[in-house]
Amino acid sequence: MSECISHVNSIFQQPWWLDALSPNQWSEVSVKKNQEVVARFPYVIKKKYGLTVITQPPLTPILGPWLKPSNAKYAKQLAEQKELMTLLIEQLPKYDYLISAFHYSIENWLPFFWCNFSQTTSYTYVLENLKDLDEIWAGFRENIRREIRKAKKQVVIRTDLDIERFLEISSLTFQRQDKSFPYSSELVKRLDAACVKQEARQIFFAEDAQGRIHAAIYVIWDENSAYYLMGGGDPELRKSGATSLLMWEAIKFAAKVTKKFDFEGSMIEPIERFFRAFGGRQVPYLKVTAMSRRMKFMMAGRDMLEAMVRSSVP
Repeated sequence: MSECISHVNSIFQQPWWLDALSPNQWSEVSVKKNQEVVARFPYVIKKKYGLTVITQPPLTPILGPWLKPSNAKYAKQLAEQKELMTLLIEQLPKYDYLISAFHYSIENWLPFFWCNFSQTTSYTYVLENLKDLDEIWAGFRENIRREIRKAKKQVVIRTDLDIERFLEISSLTFQRQDKSFPYSSELVKRLDAACVKQEARQIFFAEDAQGRIHAAIYVIWDENSAYYLMGGGDPELRKSGATSLLMWEAIKFAAKVTKKFDFEGSMIEPIERFFRAFGGRQVPYLKVTAMSRRMKFMMAGRDMLEAMVRSSVP
């Protein structure tokens, strides 16, 4: 499956996206009424150590269910959501562990609670109206505006460099932390090829007069929103303010192709602080999990063993 479908909450639910990142590993359950799909729930299924895990692909911060929008009265909408979500849950294959992060437009997880799921809340930051760029600029914290002004004196923005160059730059961030890049180059290149084919990505680079790339960010979009997906920079040049400038350029670009800009906010405090400074609205999104009885038994045994070990340590 590689077609582009309209009934999605985000680019991350598109079949072509899932094909690129989890070929032959993803599937979905759906509900139809009068031959029309009114709900769907795509997922990735993996097997490890004899366990079956339902999850989502790498580089896919949100997935979860899609429900057809309803114009019914609010109480009726909730009843429809309960019906559709329950039907989706009942169709899921057997699993030992399930984890899925929902798009923030899905606010009601009660049907999952009633089916013994657990839930945690994460946050992103969203610029919800890109029409007035002057207003968006005014909403930035002063330190961000200052960094953008400083960066403009040192770098120019390029969008003509390829994914290979982006991987080189973004890997530098992880090297500084003594970590390897979290995704294989093959995976990122496969996703990039799919995004290019769909005309759904732009890579922004900040380059100085000496030809040095200070930073780069990777932005994707659909008809409703752009998303910051990946980024990185040269640790030795990180004080130039280039990343703030790149974000501003990405926001201005997004205003030409879609409606919103989603920073895909991080729960890591320094990253959250940086994203928050661009003035977007803090938006909660839900992450649900569930375990089979076998998995619960295994986890209880592990916790018991760890407790015994701790109690034996003087």
